[in-house]
Amino acid sequence: MKRGPDTTKMVQYRPEFARSGRAVLPYLLLILAALFLTAALLTLVRAPNWVLAWKLTILVGEYGHWLIVLPLGLAAVSAQVTDGPLRLVTLVLCVASAGALARPVLAAWRLSRSLPESLRAAFGPQTPAAPALSWGRLFSGGVRPTARMTTAVFACPDGQELKLDLYGPEESGGSVRPRPCVIVIHGGGWDGGDRAQLPKWNPWLVARGYVVAAVSYRLAPRWQWPAQGEDIRAAIAWLKAHAGDCGVDPTRLVLLGRSAGGQIAAAVGYGAPDPAIRGVIALYAPHDMPFVWSVSRGDDVLNSLKLMQQYMGGPPEGSREAHYHSASAQSLAQAGSPPTLLVHGDPDTLSWVRHSERLSARLAELNVPHYFLRLPWATHAFDFNLHGPGSQLTGYAMEWFLAAVTKSPRD
Repeated sequence: MKRGPDTTKMVQYRPEFARSGRAVLPYLLLILAALFLTAALLTLVRAPNWVLAWKLTILVGEYGHWLIVLPLGLAAVSAQVTDGPLRLVTLVLCVASAGALARPVLAAWRLSRSLPESLRAAFGPQTPAAPALSWGRLFSGGVRPTARMTTAVFACPDGQELKLDLYGPEESGGSVRPRPCVIVIHGGGWDGGDRAQLPKWNPWLVARGYVVAAVSYRLAPRWQWPAQGEDIRAAIAWLKAHAGDCGVDPTRLVLLGRSAGGQIAAAVGYGAPDPAIRGVIALYAPHDMPFVWSVSRGDDVLNSLKLMQQYMGGPPEGSREAHYHSASAQSLAQAGSPPTLLVHGDPDTLSWVRHSERLSARLAELNVPHYFLRLPWATHAFDFNLHGPGSQLTGYAMEWFLAAVTKSPRD
């Protein structure tokens, strides 16, 4: 009689396989704990020169208070299934990871305690609607404001049509008091990005009493500086001409730029004196373009040498020297320059914090009202998370600053 397949050997190997899995598990947990700590340490040290490391720094810096549960959960599992030295090392790594992930929130809490007094000293007393740091917002996200958005077209100096998105209150019609306008200038290395960048901030600003104009500008390499500055001035002229239709007070404008947009905002605000420009906000932006050229490299995360070649056309020599001057807030700053809010993170690998540090020192020499919010853990584009520790402090400083510089005699 024909017999079926012999399964004896299969049965015999199962206990051995299970024992093997149990033997491997402690080492797997140890490796995971080491990986968690490696990522968490990006809240304490500058990230390597990789795009992935930069994005991971945003994750652990602005969402670390959520991620703490991962190493703590791993520690709980390790306590159950490991013993001896492996258990001890794994637990130490997990606790260290949790501590590093908690660092941004703890550092933000310490900053939040002194921030009101610092802003009061810089810009005078104001009353922001929310505290500098809300523990509830860190986890719940808070109320999500909405805004009405329309798109308009304006012409740049060469006749090309560009667009801007106008964000205003949902209610329209009737007698509406004109609002100050925040002109948002996007980042993107001067050769990319668009006006829809980080759009959640625009309704947030509308909820605090402002109209927002998120502006497009011509991009490198097809257009080099000063084309981008000319485009922002053209947008300002358009907003003034159509202020009544837009619900904008044309005498109360503030320029807000991120990264490359911060460079443009400060250069326009300082370089073309306009009493309507009440202030400049620059987040993690470069402000000394000859210095940027001097440290640009082809092998960094941005290929900064290529970006500068595209944007400025080459080194600051000959006819380009004047363009470098007109693009550099560090050179353009003078007594009477608009009040300024600078925000930068210490470990920023894409735009060195030294730019904001030096510009802040220069503004202090000139007695220009300003404040430099320095975030010890934050990297480039930390404000991606509207409710993270960096964004909450930045939002608080922005609200204080905007209320101070856009105040009208009737307020």
